[in-house]
Amino acid sequence: MNYLDLVQILDSTIRLSTPLLFACLAGLFSERSGVFDIGLEGKILISAFFSAAVAALTGSVWLGLGAGIAASVVFALIHGLASITFRGDQLISGVAINFLAAGMTVLIAQDWFAQGGRTPQLSGSARFSSIDLPFADALRDVPLLGPLYAEALSGHTILVYAGLLAVPLTWYVLFRTRFGLRLRAVGENPGAVDTAGVSVVRLRYAAVLICGVLCGMAGSYLATGLAASFTQNMSAGRGFIALAALIFAKWRPWYALGACLLFGLLQAISNRYSSIDLVVIEIPNAFVLALPYILTVVILAGFVGKATPPRAGGEPYVKER
Repeated sequence: MNYLDLVQILDSTIRLSTPLLFACLAGLFSERSGVFDIGLEGKILISAFFSAAVAALTGSVWLGLGAGIAASVVFALIHGLASITFRGDQLISGVAINFLAAGMTVLIAQDWFAQGGRTPQLSGSARFSSIDLPFADALRDVPLLGPLYAEALSGHTILVYAGLLAVPLTWYVLFRTRFGLRLRAVGENPGAVDTAGVSVVRLRYAAVLICGVLCGMAGSYLATGLAASFTQNMSAGRGFIALAALIFAKWRPWYALGACLLFGLLQAISNRYSSIDLVVIEIPNAFVLALPYILTVVILAGFVGKATPPRAGGEPYVKER
């Protein structure tokens, strides 16, 4: 493996970690407010379908992005209605959203396009095009840093850079604004927030809506940036991997970036190499492909250290009278 191989793996890592990063930040907002959301997978899937479908029908990737975000927000509101307004079980609501999205996307895709649950291939203005960063061509021949900047950091779509910028923005909103302070307080002690005269329901709905927007961006990027169409179950467990990354990151934005890049790196390695030769032993292709999911199980099993979720997470708030 030479330096250019490492640069190409890093390039793939950034691309593959972007939908995970959006979904991880989405779960971060929701769970920091005390609303556990395992329906990230379903929201990614429904937004991927509607973004690809609308982009295929209109020829505009931006209309597709808007449709994907709108679909994800609708599903987020369903989860909020079930878990916040009706005080239902948040886990069951999330599972229902996942099942609904899995069946609904294939059914509508077959009815609209009759291509076996797929959408037509996207091209031209129906897909996000890559953006070259300033001086990428001029610095390409500079030793070491040139290929890193021109090949790995430049040439991504606008949603990749939006995902990277969302990390410091999330940190600022959660830890440097009044809204973020109240949101975190709702996840820890909603009774105290309610006593201070702040609406717990309004804050939790705001978090759920932000979660819907970010999941919509994750799904839209998946179908119109990373790929060129929607295919059945194309989210491929990314919502659950994002949840594992969130736990691994201990519900902190910067740690979430590192965790998502780690998962993206494992996916990039599994896509690039059919097997890995470690001299002593050769790791087979099946194990390489399973690496991201194995790490997910390891994290969820608690082998990476104790991760303490928000204290009021998963519990519906009942206002005292």
